[in-house]
Amino acid sequence: MKQVARLALVAVVALWVGCSSSDPGGSDPESTGYDLRLQEVLEKTLEAEPRNTYSEIIRVEQGVAPDESKLQFDLDRLVRREDTSDFKLPGLLWMLYKQADSPLLSDEILSNAKSTLLQHKFWPDERLNEPGPTTDSMVYLTENHFILYASSAYLVGQLYPEEVFAASGETGVEKMATFRPRVMRWLELRYQTGFSEWLSNVYYDEDIPGLLALVEFAEDEEVKQLATMVLDLIYADMALNQYGGTFGSTHGRTYEGKMSGARDNTGSTFALLFGLNDFAPGNMSSSMLALSTQYSLPRVVYDMAHDTSRSEMENRQRMGIKLEEAESWGLDTTRFEDGMTFMTLEAYTHPLTIGLWVEMLDAYGWWEHDDYKLFANYKDVLYDPVVREAFAVGAEKDITRNMRPEVNIYTYRTPSYMLSTAQDWRKGYGGDQQSIWQATLGFEAVAFTTHPANEAWSGDTPRYWTGYGTMPRAIQVENVVISLYDVETGPTIYVENQPLYTHAFLDKSKFDEAYKEDGWFFAREGSGYLALWASDPDADWKVNDDPDHQDLGDHEIIANGEKTVWICELGSESEYGNLDEFKAAILGAALDVDAEALTVGYDSPSQGRLVMDWDGPLTQDGADVDVSDYPRYGNPYGESAFRGDVISFEYQGRSLILDFANRTREVSHFLD
Repeated sequence: MKQVARLALVAVVALWVGCSSSDPGGSDPESTGYDLRLQEVLEKTLEAEPRNTYSEIIRVEQGVAPDESKLQFDLDRLVRREDTSDFKLPGLLWMLYKQADSPLLSDEILSNAKSTLLQHKFWPDERLNEPGPTTDSMVYLTENHFILYASSAYLVGQLYPEEVFAASGETGVEKMATFRPRVMRWLELRYQTGFSEWLSNVYYDEDIPGLLALVEFAEDEEVKQLATMVLDLIYADMALNQYGGTFGSTHGRTYEGKMSGARDNTGSTFALLFGLNDFAPGNMSSSMLALSTQYSLPRVVYDMAHDTSRSEMENRQRMGIKLEEAESWGLDTTRFEDGMTFMTLEAYTHPLTIGLWVEMLDAYGWWEHDDYKLFANYKDVLYDPVVREAFAVGAEKDITRNMRPEVNIYTYRTPSYMLSTAQDWRKGYGGDQQSIWQATLGFEAVAFTTHPANEAWSGDTPRYWTGYGTMPRAIQVENVVISLYDVETGPTIYVENQPLYTHAFLDKSKFDEAYKEDGWFFAREGSGYLALWASDPDADWKVNDDPDHQDLGDHEIIANGEKTVWICELGSESEYGNLDEFKAAILGAALDVDAEALTVGYDSPSQGRLVMDWDGPLTQDGADVDVSDYPRYGNPYGESAFRGDVISFEYQGRSLILDFANRTREVSHFLD
């Protein structure tokens, strides 16, 4: 009965809060079953073994005593300043804001939590009253860490306005004044430009808790409203670029989890919001969402995710900024406070920002930081402005490999498959954790190619399946993507002796059928068909004899060569009738490839004559294919110009209209 009463209260409060938006929305007579999914999330968390702060605050909320050792474990990591310890900050804030009077929590754990946050270092310039830089190896500056630290510092200051924070010497009121501009800058850029960690099936899971904490606790209505609007856009990104709950799109940052929807960090949120994928107890973004009483999803976003009978859905999105246009975004490459914002793009060593980066290395004592100590070997170079500029220009393709400037994203989805690509993005540059293209035909039936930086499955990135030694030039036309690889063989700093082969991930065990015939690899999953070709005629599946990865079948196709061409085309039963007909069409298509020259002429059965090389435009039947200057969003549900000001989606009479300048959010119907 307590469970049912709580669900009813959540529904009523969510509806009331939702209707307080600028244009009231209402409930929808066609239920999506959200309350049942919410109940399942809460019950699964109670049934599972205690995991972390997020699982334990759900226990308290449900009237069950938590395992305080899990809470203390996360507090101890903050005390030790361990990297990623900030992931638990929103959950700890929930405990202090919402559960400080709970008899289920001991005075000791509440006192420890308060003390830990008052002592914690929330920004790299906080020095614990020491005269010089205090060095630690926490990461503050990537996009997800930035908002987790900035939002948490702001909210802790709000919670303890008169207390003095040991690391900075600020009172809570002063801390709020320091961090509000940082929070707002992050929110404004994410709304207008999207995410540098675009469509990340890892880091959206970290962004969401920081945003939900602002929505739940911020007393400043502008902060609360803009955080709500950015959450709407994250969930719209997920709805538009997934297939059956697998976030199988191109990604700005990802790891081996891209191999399967089951490994997706955002899978739990897909399960709760959309009824897709599966929930894992202790997941940070879905746990915070399950507890939230202040955020309700616009129904149109749910409908976009479930618009699966549409014969085709094209989504074009532009995300990020060009550093050369920083001034137009109010950013200055010489202003120290802007340094952390530039570093959300991981623009450490770009020629325009490398001078600012050296200032940050000095000011924050980062020459000894685990992630940046490599630069200590180049101090003489970096301290001399003339030599530094020459170094930054000459080594740019290697030393900016983890940078993520503007990207144009194309996703094509049908009832049988999805294909997604970062169009013509940074060809020939080194890569770190990006994933340039992916085909998704089922929950675990996926395919993509990479150039491995080395043969390690774990450790620093880039590695065997995460990131790239050298990134390809990849361009997609609806259901076809062509990717050209030209492996860097010269000396580099980050990645040495790059392997002279590329490879595809195509796990035969996850498809209904998979085989090679006449140089092409064919696969079927359900009603979706895939054809994959490599310019190496000897390319073939490598038998999986790796004892550490026996959960995978024969999953890897290796194509030898410093220069390699890959072509992937998708089809379906509705288009071809059966796999044999699709195969016949592919094998009958004219294909002229010069791998050494990286030129391709392919008569696609579905897209006509496609011609591509390393430098010129990809042409389709003689006409250039548009791969740049995409809108902020362009899809059947809405068209919003880049530099997103007004962003709207509409489908089946339900709508969401966001207005950046006026900070308004008009929702016709909320999820119920």
